[in-house]
Amino acid sequence: MTIDSSRAHQTLQAEGLRCPEPLMMVRKTIRNMADGEMLLVLADDPSTTRDIPSFCRFMDHQLIESQTEQPPYEYLICKGIPDAIPAGK
Repeated sequence: MTIDSSRAHQTLQAEGLRCPEPLMMVRKTIRNMADGEMLLVLADDPSTTRDIPSFCRFMDHQLIESQTEQPPYEYLICKGIPDAIPAGK
């Protein structure tokens, strides 16, 4: 399964990076996005399979979709609360 990249406002290529770099890049990128915008993260570090979902819960972002069966792992994150998800996305 591959996440449809057209749903994302931005894509973050974190392949080749190791913990904690992918999560630090996600945090920095999301900080500069508006509520409701979507970020697609591509990573191959196995630690992202636990770190990114935990980050989303802790920071009140929505993990809309993920693919963690094989690298590159894919995560579609919506910044902010569920009400901020734009219609049609």
